[in-house]
Amino acid sequence: QVQLAESGGGSVQPGGSLRLSCVVSGLIYSSNCVGWFRQAPGKEREGVAGTYVRGGLTYVRDSLKGRFTITQENKKKESVTVSLQMNSLKPEDTAMYHCAVGGIWSALEGCGDLNTWGQGTLVTVSA
Repeated sequence: QVQLAESGGGSVQPGGSLRLSCVVSGLIYSSNCVGWFRQAPGKEREGVAGTYVRGGLTYVRDSLKGRFTITQENKKKESVTVSLQMNSLKPEDTAMYHCAVGGIWSALEGCGDLNTWGQGTLVTVSA
C-alpha cells in the first residue's frame, strides 16, 4: 500500500523560503511519478511540480520556474523522499500543498493519473 507523509509547511514572510518533504513508501510498479499540488482558498487545485521516480526527470509549472525546485532523496526500491524547495515566496503561494503518486508521467504536464494523496501541509506567506 502506497503511503505518503508531507512535512515542512509553515508561515513565512514574503521573500522567504520553505522546503516541503514528501516521504513515499510502498511504491509499486505503477507508481511512476510523484507530484506536488496546491489549492488556495476559493481556487482550483493546480499542479506545482513533479518527478518521474525511476528516471529522476522533473517538471515545474512554468510560472514557478526559477523559484521552485523538486528533487528526490533517499531513493530505495519501494520508497523515496520528494522535496519541494520554494524560494522567494509570495503571498499568492499561500495554499495547502499536497503530494500525490501517479501512474502517468508527462514532461509537459508532470504527474498524472493520481491515485494516492497525502494529507497536505499548509504554507502561509504573509508580512
